[in-house]
Amino acid sequence: MLILSRKTGQSLIIGDDVEIKIVSIDGDNVKIGISAPKNVTVMRKELLEVKDENKKAINIDKSSLKKLEKLIKKD
Repeated sequence: MLILSRKTGQSLIIGDDVEIKIVSIDGDNVKIGISAPKNVTVMRKELLEVKDENKKAINIDKSSLKKLEKLIKKD
């Protein structure tokens, strides 16, 4: 992992066409601006983690579903 120090107004470039600029720093909060082509996906990591968790939750064990179906039919 590359670790850099930047001040407000400074930028860094990733590849040929992605620029990350430090817009402001307020205590523990750092506001950044990202300039990237439309074909480059930019997401907050926590949103990607939630997306992955939701995908895992969708995968229902079919045997458990059958057991639940039997329980519902008993009533």
